[in-house]
Amino acid sequence: MERTEVCVVGGGPAGMMLGLLLARAGVEVTVLEKHADFLRDFRGDTVHPSTLRLLDELGLWAKFEQLPHSKVDSVSVPVNGTPVKVGDLSRLRTPHPYIAMVPQWDLLDLLAEAASKEPNFTLRMNTECTGLLRAGNTVTGVRYHGPDGEGALRARLTVGTDGRWSAVRAAAGLRPHEFPVSFDAWWFRLDAPENMPAALTPAAGDSQFAVLIPREGYLQVAYIAPKGIDEQLRADGIEAFRGRLRELLPDYTPQIDRLASMDEVKHLDVRLSRLRRWHRDGLLCIGDAAHAMSPIGGVGINLAVQDAVATARLLAEPLLRGTLRERDLAAVQRRRWLPMTVVQGLQRLLHRVVFDEDGTSGPPEAMLRVLRRFPALSAIPAYLIGIGPLPEHAPRFARRR
Repeated sequence: MERTEVCVVGGGPAGMMLGLLLARAGVEVTVLEKHADFLRDFRGDTVHPSTLRLLDELGLWAKFEQLPHSKVDSVSVPVNGTPVKVGDLSRLRTPHPYIAMVPQWDLLDLLAEAASKEPNFTLRMNTECTGLLRAGNTVTGVRYHGPDGEGALRARLTVGTDGRWSAVRAAAGLRPHEFPVSFDAWWFRLDAPENMPAALTPAAGDSQFAVLIPREGYLQVAYIAPKGIDEQLRADGIEAFRGRLRELLPDYTPQIDRLASMDEVKHLDVRLSRLRRWHRDGLLCIGDAAHAMSPIGGVGINLAVQDAVATARLLAEPLLRGTLRERDLAAVQRRRWLPMTVVQGLQRLLHRVVFDEDGTSGPPEAMLRVLRRFPALSAIPAYLIGIGPLPEHAPRFARRR
């Protein structure tokens, strides 16, 4: 039977980052990705200052800068026609004080290319985890379906980085606690307007909300409305949907009129959940597999990457010594529990502020008055969005210059 030291299931940001870091530590690691490539619409595609700094520490900054991307250095809210900055990332004391909007497949290709240079790294595409191997109560690897059929891969440690619908988590019998969420998101693109907004800009209306995200050559829109109406939106058709958008975004009517069909509008079932226990003997879940985040703030990718960094830093040495125990896996959860719960707590609060049972609202007027009077305070929400609590740095063994 095939063997590896660490089997990482899921080739998203957390999985690819963890694979790269462990490989640089000298740990034999195999990443399984069920798709044949990374070319999928990830929609958010936000890379925050904490992750940008990490790429710099890993010696990947020069290549990252060559990727097509746009830069967003603030979050603004229109108040009586005047934008008010509620988050000014340019005030952050960090090497790259902005959010980079990068197609996620480009970021994953970059991480895969860097990891492929390590002799103990293997990436197996088109290979889906179908179950877990066990010896008593210990997880000892995975069963998979790949290009050559069924197989099994033994591993000292299996890490689930396969997202909010994690097959690894389900096979291990780990069940997340779900928090109630009253809204869903729909993602689509609009043609670039002449006056492209320079910041992430929300727009609020009656029981609907949108966030405009400037991208390279187009405008990305996250449309927020009550949960459970996707079927009705699609039954009503594209003209009714365009009418909703014209009411919410009147300045973008020409671009809205060019939306051709509801096939261009992708639905996201918004979830907010977390595992109470991230591990079993021989198994660990991180990223969305451990804690599904709301799209509010766009922090999910970056929190998952931070999980991967902490995992590599805490587990590389016991893996190399052959002394890995479940208490080491518990240490990862202890390290990442505080930032995860703080961010989810803020998201739950923002859910009530931005979208409550009476419809959409927006930031409280008192908050906006304070920010207008003391603009330097916009660095606080910028820090929470861009850096977050308890940020992680690249371990010394993984740094390159």
